Amino acid sequence: MKKLLLLTVLLFAFTFVKAQKIYVTKYEGLADIKVYVTNYESQADLVVYKMSSEGLATGNRGKWYFTKYEGLAKKKIYFTKYEGLADLKVYYTKYEGLAGWKNSSKKKLLE
Repeated sequence: MKKLLLLTVLLFAFTFVKAQKIYVTKYEGLADIKVYVTNYESQADLVVYKMSSEGLATGNRGKWYFTKYEGLAKKKIYFTKYEGLADLKVYYTKYEGLAGWKNSSKKKLLE
């Protein structure tokens, strides 16, 4: 009985994990989100840390894992050269602890 309860709790918990697995598309029309990379953290909606492991890229907190396979991605993004065309502005950080939202109204884009 304890094993069944534990299994149920684990399955329930994993249902709500939103991994930020990102696929970069070459075509704007195929993207879920258009992204512009800023030069300064203060200009960003989201500070992003690139994760080296797929399993660590969980939650909607700016920790992204870039997958080579579109089918494995949570979101498909297109990098635009023009800030005005972007749905989301990101800044890449070297420090995992700095990743996170600067503009929480944009969170819905990655849900």
